[in-house]
Amino acid sequence: MGLLDEVIRATMASRPSAPQSPPAQSAPAQDPFSQIAVALQELLAPRQGAAPATQARSAPQPEEGEGQVGGLDALINQFKKNGLEDVINSWIGTGQNKAISPSQLRQAIGQDTVNDLSRQTGAPQDDLLSQLSRYLPAVIDKLTPDGRLPNQADLRSGYRRS
Repeated sequence: MGLLDEVIRATMASRPSAPQSPPAQSAPAQDPFSQIAVALQELLAPRQGAAPATQARSAPQPEEGEGQVGGLDALINQFKKNGLEDVINSWIGTGQNKAISPSQLRQAIGQDTVNDLSRQTGAPQDDLLSQLSRYLPAVIDKLTPDGRLPNQADLRSGYRRS
């Protein structure tokens, strides 16, 4: 099991569960926590072909994101590009985490990503964004102790796309 798996499980186990709504008819039968765990993995785990970082660092350098596919670095860059750098930096930093609304999260990650995550998890977009806006700050906070980004290889270990 990789670092990301461990952090997602610990974060979800430590937060009270949200009221569960019945699954939509077209959605595969999957528990809401499994759906959000899959979505978090998709957002945060670097994909095959991403170059691992050689050491932990306090902030990604622009050239480091080049050639990488997905992962925390790419998510940080999306937030920056979409005007929400202060929000994600609060999750990475050692202070209080800023909240993010589902609509802000949609703005930060983009509608195409929301569409892909909804399709992959079978979760309705509004439910998915609501849960992600709740769990993503805590997961990133735990992945970045002392304001340092984890080694990309650590995130990737144990990750398997279905």
